This record gives sequence, structure tokens and C-alpha cells, in this order.
Amino acid sequence: MSWMAGCDAHVHVMGERHIYPMVAERQYTPGPASVQDLQAHLKRQGLTRAVIIQPSVYGNDNQCMLDALRSMAGHARGVAVLDTHTATSQLHTLDAQGVRGIRLNLESSGQHNTSALRAALHTWAPRLADIGWHIQIYAPLAVVAACASHIAQLPVPVVLDHFALWADASCTSAESTTLLELLAQGQIYIKLSASYRVSIQDPQALQALCQRLIAVRPDRLLWASDWPHTNREPGRGPHEVSSYRVIASEDLRHERDAWLGTPQIQQQVLVDNPHQLYRF
Repeated sequence: MSWMAGCDAHVHVMGERHIYPMVAERQYTPGPASVQDLQAHLKRQGLTRAVIIQPSVYGNDNQCMLDALRSMAGHARGVAVLDTHTATSQLHTLDAQGVRGIRLNLESSGQHNTSALRAALHTWAPRLADIGWHIQIYAPLAVVAACASHIAQLPVPVVLDHFALWADASCTSAESTTLLELLAQGQIYIKLSASYRVSIQDPQALQALCQRLIAVRPDRLLWASDWPHTNREPGRGPHEVSSYRVIASEDLRHERDAWLGTPQIQQQVLVDNPHQLYRF
């Protein structure tokens, strides 16, 4: 099925390194993944929109992502990584360029620090509320759950990457219960994405988790491919180029159809929810 306004809510664009230098303290080094490559990926998925996420390798230099947004000519939105000293005027400039949120990435750096996450939420949420942005978090489920009382009171939505790194297929742990409560309240969005990054590796168990989340709040779910599937190959140093994971387009579509089930849910998750959150 083709969705004329369907959205892949988590992709990255990687530019040529002589134009877009990577930070020295990066955890891996990816090869190029251009806007043209992204557009070909979307076509294979039957989608036309994307949310371009600032990858950790660029730190808080968002130029590659911003240039990609311009090239996508209104068919993409962005999520930036910003310094806390970023001026309010700059936030409005980024909003006009298509940015709709910031990303707090605790997972890629291995900094699973609950106090740091709470402090970042406290710092950013009041500033972002005025421009209608959200906060995207990539962190273990236990870290997010420990901040649940803070998240519940934020004036902005919180988006959790990659199934919130859900670890409990039965959904009976204290952390799972906490996240389900936040989802029911409508305070969080969860991205159904990157099954290879989740500890639940049984496809049927992951599909059952999708159905559980859909039953709670289908209007707070997003689908994403995690294209181009970044990876640090075993034995490679952080400054050596690692190949992307090889994920077949038809496998992504099959997985997506299994997760979302009905055309009504596909319309909700692929079209309506991104339209609302990212203001397409």
C-alpha cells in the first residue's frame, strides 16, 4: 500500500566528510548517505515524508541536517542537537527551517545518567513549549521510567526512540507499567522502529508489544525505519568507517505491516500522528 503523505519518522543523512566534519569523540564513523539516497528509500517504502534526526557523529553542528531539510523542499522535518546556550532567536530560525524538536541521546554515548536527563528536561522544556517543539529521548527504558514523574509534568511532548528500548515483552515489569501509564496519559510518543536495537528479538513478541501499545494510545505512536541503519562493526575503531546494516526494503515493509495491522492504524501512525507532531 502506498501512503501519499506517509512519514518515516526517524532517518539520518550523512554528508561528505570534507564538507561536514564529524566530532572527534564519536563512537562510530558512517559512510555517506545522501538526500538522494533517502528519497530512493522513501520511494521503496511508498512514503513521501521523513523526519531527519541529528546523528551523534555531528555533535551539535546541525548543518548537514539543515541542508537536507532544504533539499527535501517541505517533505521533511528535523530534530536537532543543541547547546543549552542556544538563543531563543536561533530556535525560531530553526523552526522556520523545519526543525521541530531536540534530541537527548544518552544511549549512543553510554551515559545512562538519570540525573542528567532530569536536568536536561528541566532546562529545555519551558523554552521549547513556546515554539511547539518536543523532546526526543534515546535512553534505556529504566532511565526514562525513573524520570516518569518529571515527564508527566512537562509542558512539551516527549518522543522515545526505538520502542523506548523496551526490554520486557510481557509488559509486567515496574518500568513497563510506568511507560504504559505515561503513554495512556498522552505525554509520550513511542517510535516503532529499529527492531535490531531492541532486546526483544522474537518477532511475535515484538508484534504483540506493538498491539499492546496500539491498544493504549494509537494516536501516540510513530513508525520509523532508522535508515540508513547505522552500525559500528565489530573490530572497527570509532574513526574507522563502519558499513551500514543491510536491511532489505521488503523486510521493512513486511515488519511495518505486521506491526500496524489494519489500514486504519496505518493511516493513524504513518500519516495523522506525524502530521500533528511535526506540523507538516
